[in-house]
Amino acid sequence: MERIVITAYKPLPGKEAELERITKEHWNILKKEGLVTDRQPITCRAGDGTVVEVFGWKSKEAIDQAHGNPNVRKLWEQFANVCEFVPVGNVKESG
Repeated sequence: MERIVITAYKPLPGKEAELERITKEHWNILKKEGLVTDRQPITCRAGDGTVVEVFGWKSKEAIDQAHGNPNVRKLWEQFANVCEFVPVGNVKESG
């Protein structure tokens, strides 16, 4: 069963362009690895620059597989170098 997720990435100072580039690659890499559905992601930017992404994992098992996938882990390391993962509830516009 598909798992829709909403993620939020707050860019570190000066890392906005890099975060945008990585976010554009995110779904394509997950798709190539067979972890997400065909549903295209929705990506938007909050007023403070936080990037919000909505996409669908194929299943809970796909989420678990992602954590052990070297290509996904490499991508997530890139995210960690350019942003802070924040709860979507902390994004002002989510209220």
